[in-house]
Amino acid sequence: MKRIILPIVALTAISLGVCAKKSHDMALQRNLKTFNAMVKTLEENYVDSIRIDDAFKAASNAMLNTVDPYTEYYTADDRDALMKMTTGEYAGIGSYITEYDGYVCISQPMEDSPAAKAGLMPGDRIVKVDTVATKGLKNADVSKLLKGTPGTDVYIEVNRPYVADSLLSFTVTREKVTEKSVPYFGMVTPKTGFIRLNSYIMNSPQEITEALDSLKKNPEFSGLILDLRGNGGGLVESAIDILGNFLPKGTQVLRTSGNGKERVYKTTHNPIFPDLPLVVLTDGGTASASEITAGALQDLDRAVLVGNRSFGKGLVQTTFPLPHDALLKVTVSKYYIPSGRLIQALDYSRRNPDGSVARTPDSLTNVYYTTRGREVRDGGGLQPDSVVKNNTYSDILYNLVTKNKIFDYANKYRATHPQGMPLDKLEVSDEDYADFTEFVVGSGMKYDTSFDALLKEVRKQAEEQGYMTADNDSILTAIEKSLGSDLERDLQFKKNEIKDYLAEEIATRYYGDGGRVAVEIRKDPVVEAAIGIIESPEYNIILKESALPAKVQKGKRK
Repeated sequence: MKRIILPIVALTAISLGVCAKKSHDMALQRNLKTFNAMVKTLEENYVDSIRIDDAFKAASNAMLNTVDPYTEYYTADDRDALMKMTTGEYAGIGSYITEYDGYVCISQPMEDSPAAKAGLMPGDRIVKVDTVATKGLKNADVSKLLKGTPGTDVYIEVNRPYVADSLLSFTVTREKVTEKSVPYFGMVTPKTGFIRLNSYIMNSPQEITEALDSLKKNPEFSGLILDLRGNGGGLVESAIDILGNFLPKGTQVLRTSGNGKERVYKTTHNPIFPDLPLVVLTDGGTASASEITAGALQDLDRAVLVGNRSFGKGLVQTTFPLPHDALLKVTVSKYYIPSGRLIQALDYSRRNPDGSVARTPDSLTNVYYTTRGREVRDGGGLQPDSVVKNNTYSDILYNLVTKNKIFDYANKYRATHPQGMPLDKLEVSDEDYADFTEFVVGSGMKYDTSFDALLKEVRKQAEEQGYMTADNDSILTAIEKSLGSDLERDLQFKKNEIKDYLAEEIATRYYGDGGRVAVEIRKDPVVEAAIGIIESPEYNIILKESALPAKVQKGKRK
């Protein structure tokens, strides 16, 4: 009897699958015809002309939003931005720019870039590019004017604040510019090295190798902190290559699966440091390829993770060409790190009725095991082995940054201190801070704290609920006057925090992004915790062999 029933069940399943596929294809064809007819009807009958390119892009993006936020449509004009994200290369002057006070200004020239060589500086307000006046233009508009074919010249006029001859002109020769993914590396103690990796682009493995080769020249170098905080990822291949510096050749570090296809990734070269103690720093901005790196090292018990839970992106995208030089970036697979876990935090195939997607609760995640039997979980990013909170901004510091007061003062400082000071001694003195305080107070900066917002809400609710009597109004007014924001008081109360951030900003004026990182990590609680672990027995205690039975070893699921 079983011999008869089993083939019938199999045939029934095949039949149902064929019917479902046929129904799906019919629905696809029906909706494509309907959409085509809708566009044609609008074009022929709408009272005004239709901006067809804008309408199509909006319709395309609306459809892709029903899938996941990583599946995206790129027009021919958008291709350069996508290629820059993956390769780190573009042709231009090599500078970050920002909109400020009606102009686009230089926020930071890249190291050794045409902009830096020409003498452009942070704070320079761009007033003209070639013959085009730039007041009121957006970042994207000015960026297009600055980019161009390598070897061609671009004329730039800027207004430089805090100098006598403020209107300056530059002729800059465009070059092929490659962004650095490693802005800084160095020794944070006599024994421990540090590397900050910002992205995974084509040249990232080479930059990491160069940093490691430089660090190993120090005879006392005996441990490494790899900082992946804020690293949103990039090329999977770069992550695999970087992992090869710390793991034996041929180690499986990743498996991808999707649409009936599977692929296994293994390290391809001999490691530079197969046994070097290694700590990896993560936070909520650590995503995608950086999670592949951190997750593989954690699952294989090759590193200790310190910081905060990572973002939780376990999806892989590939680009496909479309007509007229457009591209479609499509999520084609999910990835699984060595323990077998998928760390994707959001399941876009299961949406709430309103279309939103909820994060997988910890109670619904599954337990997996590292090579040595340590428990790790799927479904919600990577949980560090040691959780340490990042520094947080106070209300006053947040406002000083967002209102560009620290940016402006750093520009003034650079203009009045052309020589600066050695990076290892760079700090903001009490005299400098007094000058900064006078600068901010003199600007008349207005701001609200979170407590101000709370007091406003109390007043609003009291008025709506009928409690705002004359007496209560007087009481609340006195509280607002006593406990509301006070610029001079707040500048003194948060003096040390503000001085530290101001030192970071000033460091960029002389030493670029690398200088900022070097100053930033001096008082970084996560870096301090990482040093405490890697230079003590705690490192080996965290990575100790487990006493669990063999059947749950080697990454098998419980």
